[in-house]
Formats: sequence, structure tokens, C-alpha cells
Amino acid sequence: MTNTSASVRPIRWGILATGKIAATFATDLALVEGAELAAVGSRSIETAQKFADAHSSNAHSGAARAYGSYAELAADPDIDVIYVATPHGRHVEDVMTCFEAGKAVLCEKALTLDSEDAATLIEEARHRRLFFAEAMWMRCNPNIRKIQDMAVAGACGTIGQIRAELGFVGDSDSARLWDPALGASSLLDVGIYPLTFANLILGEPTHIAAAGILSDRGIDTSGGATLTYTSGAVASIAWTQMAWSDNRAAVSGDGGRIEIPSRFHETAGFSYARNSELDEFAEPVLGRGYAHEIIEVNDCLRSGLTESTLLPLDGTLAIMKQMDEIRRQIG
Repeated sequence: MTNTSASVRPIRWGILATGKIAATFATDLALVEGAELAAVGSRSIETAQKFADAHSSNAHSGAARAYGSYAELAADPDIDVIYVATPHGRHVEDVMTCFEAGKAVLCEKALTLDSEDAATLIEEARHRRLFFAEAMWMRCNPNIRKIQDMAVAGACGTIGQIRAELGFVGDSDSARLWDPALGASSLLDVGIYPLTFANLILGEPTHIAAAGILSDRGIDTSGGATLTYTSGAVASIAWTQMAWSDNRAAVSGDGGRIEIPSRFHETAGFSYARNSELDEFAEPVLGRGYAHEIIEVNDCLRSGLTESTLLPLDGTLAIMKQMDEIRRQIG
């Protein structure tokens, strides 16, 4: 847990939507000192109440309030920040509902369906001077942060290659994964992780070459891309919702190699190889890992910040633009 003093008022969270990822988030929220689940919103009061009842034992001060609409949740004056957990296709509407009520927002990734919508939300947040971030929780994982620090500091020498892939077999009954109206896209859902990982280590690519497979409804179900950089480095990434990938990643250079085991985006440790030496590293991860982005948002709000250095809006927009280009190439 964090070292927040008990005398400091908790950051009061609202959760917008009640799906699987919202439940995971709520479970990790309960592990963070100085944070409380204040209210839950769904499109039906019954669903919201069921979710609130399931997670109220985790709340630090009584039962979470339940609302039968997202607008009612956003209007609650006793909420400091709202976690938006709806599918990608709803994010613009739902985030704007929160902004119009004057609420800070942590929005599940991918932030929107394209960079134009992402830029609109970012501009709106900055105009209103409201805290806003994409819930790319991998960025806050303490092991990913250490890997980034080591790689940037030269632990691998001059980096020549990054490899990262993520994939699973999607549930055929999950509309979120297959319905274009909900923003279904394996790139937006899972490809965003290896793409962001490459960006954390190497920055902005100079060229992207991508290919992929589309479903009969026109969504990308699998894909891969090669990204090149002015440094001469190459990143090879892959994503799918059609196969169980090994879900590993590696950073390789002329002075060493960092290897991240499955599943790399939520890793609890990694190895560093240099010559004949092999070292193991493991930074503690709280809960499933969502807790670390919650801690980051709490710290930003207490400091009066409207943007996070770990969850940078400009970085989010850069990744959205890269995904626009990849989807354009895939078709």
C-alpha cells in the first residue's frame, strides 16, 4: 500500500460501467491506501447496485452509491475522479459526460477509436483544466518502469532490436471483441501494449510497415508491424485475438539483453543478460497491477496536476496516431 496518512481525505473514485475490467479495477482500488470506491454507474440501477454490493466491502468508508445512468454518476458532487470502463466506441461520449460535470477522468485504453477523437478529448480536458489520462496501466508497472530506466541508461548498450507480442483466443460471446460498433479491434485492445512498449524504449519511429488479417465484419483480428528508428534500431511487434501467443518481450543491444517473461505487459520481474552474466530483477507489484495507475492518479490529484508524467497525454496521442497508420495499412 501507499504511505498516505490516514488524516488525508481519501480520493473518492467513481466507476463508470460494470464489466470485467471494472471489477478488476475495483478489486485493486481496495488495495490502495487513500482511495475509496464512492459510487458506481451503469445503464441499469440493478446492475450498478449488484456491482456496488460486490465491492462495497472493499470501500474504505461505507457502501458505494449506485446509479442507473452514467450521467447521474458524473453529477455526484462527492466524486473526485471517474474511471471510464466502457468499450472504445463509447469513450468520447462517456468521457465528455464526465468533463461536462467537471470530473477528472481516467479512461480505459484505447482512449478512442482514432487520433482525431483522442485529440478532441485531450483539448477539452486541457481547456477545462481537468485531470485526464488513458488507463495504460503497463506504463505504471514498476518492472516496466525499471526496464525503461535501464534501457535508456545504456544497460543494453546501443539498442538494435525490440521484440514484443501479445495474443489470446477471444471469447466468441464477447461482443466487445467482435462488434465494430463497439470499437472491436485486436490492435486497439492488445496491440497497443507491444506498440507502447516499443515507444517507451525507442520513442517515435520514422517508419511503420504493418500487415494484418480482417474478420468478415471488417475488424482486425491479428497483425504485426516492423518499426524503424533514426538510431538504426528495429522493433518487431505482433498482436492477435485468434491464438495463444507466448506474450514475451525483449530489448537487445550490443551491450546486453533484457528479457521479459509472459505476460510482459503485467510482468512481476525480468532478466538481464550481459556477456556470460545473468541477473534477475523483480519489483513488487500491488494486486493485478492496476493499483499503480490508481496511485499515480491519486498523487496527481493531490498535487493539483491535470496531467501525469507516467500517463502522458501527448504520449497517448502519439500512440493513437501510430495505430491510425497501422490500421490504414491493414485496411
